Amino acid sequence: MPFPHRMMRPLLAAVCLGCMASAPVARAEPADKYPTKPINYVVPFAAGGTTDLLGRLIGQRLSQVLGQSVVVENRPGAGGNIGSDYVAKAAPDGYTLVGGTISSHSINVSLYPKMPYDPVRSFQPVALIGTLPNVLVVNASSPWKSVEDVIAAAKAKPGAINFGSSGNGTSQHLSAELFANMASLKLTHVPYKGSSQAVQALLGNQVDLVFENSVAAVPMIQSGKFRALATTGPKRSAELPDVPTMAEAGLKGYEIVSWQAIFAPANTPAPIVNKLATEIGKIIREPDMRAKLAALGVEPSGAGPAELGAFQKREVAKWAELIKVANIRLE
Repeated sequence: MPFPHRMMRPLLAAVCLGCMASAPVARAEPADKYPTKPINYVVPFAAGGTTDLLGRLIGQRLSQVLGQSVVVENRPGAGGNIGSDYVAKAAPDGYTLVGGTISSHSINVSLYPKMPYDPVRSFQPVALIGTLPNVLVVNASSPWKSVEDVIAAAKAKPGAINFGSSGNGTSQHLSAELFANMASLKLTHVPYKGSSQAVQALLGNQVDLVFENSVAAVPMIQSGKFRALATTGPKRSAELPDVPTMAEAGLKGYEIVSWQAIFAPANTPAPIVNKLATEIGKIIREPDMRAKLAALGVEPSGAGPAELGAFQKREVAKWAELIKVANIRLE
């Protein structure tokens, strides 16, 4: 039965009012009063991983500075997409932040056929925590002592060697894919929901190797549980001075540096963003915090909104080109 025309206008008005009520709206809160309640810091990966560790480290100090609790909430899955999408759709009022990474905020948009958010337009950059290399590690019981050993084993049994990662599209995933592409290898990918799960899988010999962030890898290397074969950065890690870079190990031109940053939903008021950026920047520049980050293999940054935003756009373009050239695809 046709819907009565006279009822359409009231119905449309009700629908519009409903849409307006459900859409995120920024609170008109003065920056000098912010924050007046706890801040939700979303980590789009499982607890215990790099983004989680850094989020708790920064969040604890930020709560002391701002006088309000910073509650870390883990929302893992889809290489960081699930948690990041949650924040993209949150109210832009400064009370929901996300620990954005090289994967969730630059790589994934070129890997996933459908993204629930735009890594640039859906967010407001706040601060860059720092950059860090990944480390190619194997279990201490592995017979492989070098990158050459891994390549020889992979060529002998194509597809038989598997690698773990913290999820599809993460820098750990792409580090291994680039390695396989440059060395003409066929490796099998086993994605997990975070670094801690990938580390546990390698510890239990459920996977053969992992390209892990230095934050999670260094403690396992220093404890003698993992053996480091190479790092992915342009130079050797200060924490692992005896470990060669991938380029030094024979793959000339190989370089991947991961990064960790903090973002807010798009349209978060500039005064609030600037206040957060200023305080986070001060925290990262504190000698004690810099020492803690350096001990984890992180090169501290503290760059603010404008610099982070420009950096992120360059990263999106760089990874889009690399993924295209290396023909890396999600199955």
